Amino acid sequence: MSSPATDRNIKHAAGRPEAPFALVTGASTGIGHELAWCCARQGFDLLIVADEPRIGEAAEQLRATGVAVNALEADLATLAGVDKLLAATGGRPVDYLLANAGRGLGHAFLDQELPDIQRVIDTNVTGTVALIHKVGREMRARGQGRILITGSIAGLMPGTFQAVYNGTKAFLDNFSYALRAELAESGVTVTCLMPGPTDTAFFERADMLDTKVGAQKKQPADEVARIGFEAMMRGDGDVVAGWSNKLRAAIAHLLPAEALAEQHKKMAAPGTAQRSPRPRRSADPVITSSVSPPPPATPTPTPESAPSTSVKLPPPVSARDTAASDRPA
Repeated sequence: MSSPATDRNIKHAAGRPEAPFALVTGASTGIGHELAWCCARQGFDLLIVADEPRIGEAAEQLRATGVAVNALEADLATLAGVDKLLAATGGRPVDYLLANAGRGLGHAFLDQELPDIQRVIDTNVTGTVALIHKVGREMRARGQGRILITGSIAGLMPGTFQAVYNGTKAFLDNFSYALRAELAESGVTVTCLMPGPTDTAFFERADMLDTKVGAQKKQPADEVARIGFEAMMRGDGDVVAGWSNKLRAAIAHLLPAEALAEQHKKMAAPGTAQRSPRPRRSADPVITSSVSPPPPATPTPTPESAPSTSVKLPPPVSARDTAASDRPA
């Protein structure tokens, strides 16, 4: 991993503060919070933002590393929120932009409310694009800077029961590659971090705790953030976090869209967590049939060679017994 002193992409002009300056969005919890920790450990001064008061608590924790940390509560789903964030930089050039803010939404598309759908699009796409457009222009003018965009492997497949969310991540994945190519000779690098299911509050906020993907074991957020941060510092174009996610990404490039949509349905449909088969515990009773299956058809055995059976037959009925049973009572 590069350090602030050895990152050749960042050169400090005369009169500028010694420490590099990083802006991290969605930094109150989850991957964004862990990305802010990566920056702080590298000695970067920080401006962190989220749309909830917990961003103040995150800033207090990060200040323990000795770096300067400013926190801002702003709604990046609005252009006013983006402008508020840019004003909070105080005109200081941003060396590292970690555009991580995002929002999920579960359930079937037609069962979702339009304002909730619009908020996902505005947070994941509109606000992110507006922020990168303004900060990216300044980076290009200076001829240096690094941008990390949190996309997702979800953008590689149709998101049945997550249709809007996966659509926004498909946009970000695609957008990051295009922007990187446009800035190839500018001194500005663009990296796309593509995580899979991660252990954050995402699934709770998206109302997906009753889904198979929401209930399964997930990759730790600090591990995902470290992988993305190191890729940004190297100037890589993209990175998929974790071997299992690399496999999913490879499969997504091979299977037809219909098969991927059906596969995603099994993971994200409401109630799929409960429909998963329950593993049998050692204390569970083993239920077997008391009736033995019939033996395979063989020639009629002789009495001497007839196999024994656990089924006891009644004694043969004699002619006398039969006659007795035919008598009227």
